[in-house]
Amino acid sequence: MSGYQSTKTRYATTESAFKSDSTPSNRCGVTLMNNQVGAVVAEVMRGKDGVTVTHLPSMIRVDGIKRMDFDYAEISEALGEDEGFFDAAAFEENMSTHYGRMIHEDFRTIMFANPEDAAEYIGFDLKTYA
Repeated sequence: MSGYQSTKTRYATTESAFKSDSTPSNRCGVTLMNNQVGAVVAEVMRGKDGVTVTHLPSMIRVDGIKRMDFDYAEISEALGEDEGFFDAAAFEENMSTHYGRMIHEDFRTIMFANPEDAAEYIGFDLKTYA
């Protein structure tokens, strides 16, 4: 054999952030458009307990543990607008998708990870069976 020596290169593999996992996560979230309004909504939510904000090239992910409240007055103020400027219609206009149970109220949108936690808001009677 000539002086050629074979070398094996080992590559470390990492787990994909986009892998499928069907176990309950106790999380809920929304995907917002990456625009001026979406960026402000994300910044308002970033300061809340259990909320993670991830900026991606064309969207912003806002994920929370168990429950997230999007307070319209708080978001309107952060946008530099009068109370009532940001509402459910503006929220849905800037949101492209969500996961979890979404409840719209007059002054906020609430996201729940578990449908059972939203039962009182939607008039659902949680019956237990023996």
